[in-house]
Amino acid sequence: MTTFVSADWIAERIENPEFLVIDTRYSMRHLMGHLKSAINVPPPKLRDSQGKLLSPEDFSQLFGDAGLGDGLTPVLYDGYDGRNSAMVAWVLEYLGRDDVHILDIVYDEWKSQGREVLYRPVPRTQSQFTPKVNPAVRASLDDVAKGEGLQLVDTRTVDEYNGQSEADDKPGHIPGAISVVWEEMVGEDGMLVCSEEKARRIFEAANIKPSDPVVTYCKTGARAAVGYLAFKRLGYDVRLFDGSYAEWEKSDLPVEL
Repeated sequence: MTTFVSADWIAERIENPEFLVIDTRYSMRHLMGHLKSAINVPPPKLRDSQGKLLSPEDFSQLFGDAGLGDGLTPVLYDGYDGRNSAMVAWVLEYLGRDDVHILDIVYDEWKSQGREVLYRPVPRTQSQFTPKVNPAVRASLDDVAKGEGLQLVDTRTVDEYNGQSEADDKPGHIPGAISVVWEEMVGEDGMLVCSEEKARRIFEAANIKPSDPVVTYCKTGARAAVGYLAFKRLGYDVRLFDGSYAEWEKSDLPVEL
């Protein structure tokens, strides 16, 4: 389970050796300023040369090299839209971590509050990261194709959902999917994500019931991770289809417009 925490909460623990602060933004952003003690795990590191998510073994190497040992608590933060931290949080949940924390404001808000930032790399201490895969948070292509009892939620833009985007080889959406645009779940005024109350209204308007088993998807997974966390915060039974629409269209499966 991922928990959102305040800037004060992190400030009190930022030098505590039992916590590891992880900057989930791209490397260039990290080098332009980051939280004290923060190491960087940028989005490209989560995928292989084919664009697929790393295996649990490769993730173990990635996070272990970053310094996230089995006895350390991960504390993530992100930039303006939360896609990167949401994806890293979901990956860590998939790897069996139930102690993930995310700063509830964006980096620029942290900085604007006059809180300490650094501009030099933080030394890493290699640690042992032991994955304990939790398949309950991940949906496969076969799971989605069968679709039995699942409420698919397409978190892409409305144009993508309606098949009006030139970015897709096979425009449209997965049959039966409901559109809930990921940007609706992003926070405002420096907050990383929207309030639980707003998320609840969004899901009610889309007629998604708390009892529905939900699977979120987008094009390659990151935007769907924002949706995944929003549903998870409200107690939904939710999984992420990390292959998302890119894998669906490559598999030549049917789509709706």
